Amino acid sequence: QVQLVESGGGLVQPGGSLRLSCVCSGGTFRSYGMAWFRQAPGREREFGSLITWTGGTNYAASVKGRFTISRDNAKNTVYLQMNSLKPEDAAIYYCAARRGSSRDALRPDDYDYWGQGTQVIVAS
Repeated sequence: QVQLVESGGGLVQPGGSLRLSCVCSGGTFRSYGMAWFRQAPGREREFGSLITWTGGTNYAASVKGRFTISRDNAKNTVYLQMNSLKPEDAAIYYCAARRGSSRDALRPDDYDYWGQGTQVIVAS
């Protein structure tokens, strides 16, 4: 049974940084495509970034240039480094995994496994 556990969320001031982590257990992490989605109150879950099993990445326009996704296959972990945070980045951030890997997997339905989420609050 694949489990994803996110951590690293919290309160940060506008312009600040946070690093989210997601640890995968119970599966073959190195073969999964991994992604970060986010969901703000009253809004649909939206794609943020993904990384393929070979390290290829794709980003939503709203985060490109500010966020960086990376993975450490030895630690079964995917990271999201978030810089220059804005109030509109506030949301629950979810880690997701899919069997197989594609840079075009931008929809929640493209993913097989989900974490419980970690909350990010951006406020002064």
